[in-house]
Amino acid sequence: MIPTNRLAAGGLLLVAAACRTSPPVNVAAMVNNRPITYQELEKNFRARFDPSSEGSSEDQIMIQKLEILRGLVDNEIMLQRAEKLGLMAVDADVETKLNEFKSPYTKEEFQKQLEAKKMTLEDLKQQIRRELSIQKLINNVTFHIDITDADVANFYNSNKGAFNFAEPQVHMAQLLVTPLPDTSVRNLKNDKAQNEEEARKKIQMLEQRLKQGEDFAMLAQNYSEDPNTAPNGGDLGFVPQSALEKVPVELRKEIMALQPAQVSRIIRTQAGYSILKVYTKEPSGQRPLNDPRVQQTIRETLRNRKDQLLKAAYYEVARNEAKVLNYLAKSVADAAAKK
Repeated sequence: MIPTNRLAAGGLLLVAAACRTSPPVNVAAMVNNRPITYQELEKNFRARFDPSSEGSSEDQIMIQKLEILRGLVDNEIMLQRAEKLGLMAVDADVETKLNEFKSPYTKEEFQKQLEAKKMTLEDLKQQIRRELSIQKLINNVTFHIDITDADVANFYNSNKGAFNFAEPQVHMAQLLVTPLPDTSVRNLKNDKAQNEEEARKKIQMLEQRLKQGEDFAMLAQNYSEDPNTAPNGGDLGFVPQSALEKVPVELRKEIMALQPAQVSRIIRTQAGYSILKVYTKEPSGQRPLNDPRVQQTIRETLRNRKDQLLKAAYYEVARNEAKVLNYLAKSVADAAAKK
């Protein structure tokens, strides 16, 4: 998760750059001389937020638009890099993913899904192409991650106590979506539900994508709204049995009924909506280094850490090397300066 103060600093740099030029007509931002239009911004805004909803103020709407615009800028930066490296998704890739989206629905139901998101079929295809292309780029960055036996042994020896369970443990992860606005929440997509309806739709979308075979950890990195676990793919670590006894009975039953590698249904909690995944269930006692489960856990932990480090560094380098002019941010700053 990128700290808020760094985001604020980045926003000021974008404003400063924008102040040096006059904004083109209908352009919210420019990325390496490629425009992001107000029409595109508005379409993305209305797909995620209802500006007429109770409690929405002009300031709140503008904050939401600036957040969406930052995400569009980041995506455009990465898309241009994918283009430059010849990593754009081809039509066959797009059609395959589109068919996965359509498969659970009748033709009429799928059309209703598009209408609910205020999208056309062509909009969805463009979105799929962009997401697949950016994912190919990221995969290209993290492809060479290598976890050696020495890395595993060093981690084990430094964290041996973590593999000595005084009681049974459940290694699990979560996808969390909350219904309350919170500008401090960050994930790779900068995606945040703002109310109950948006939260419900978002968690249903994530459930559907899991059923279509998408990776749980990647979805958590991209969309989960838990700032503590989203950067690590939603990983909650090993949860002791005594801790599970403190959660609501229905939730505990759900967790205990899950088998390793299984994913839960959507669970409504006080925090919002959750989907859980159980990786392993461990009895009490010390686990030796040669235990395959220990090896797998350590390798996944180290890979996730390096994966997040490389992604964060790559995004920052890409932003630094891009020429970004944020005209919307400039207009907000200018309006405040005149008061």
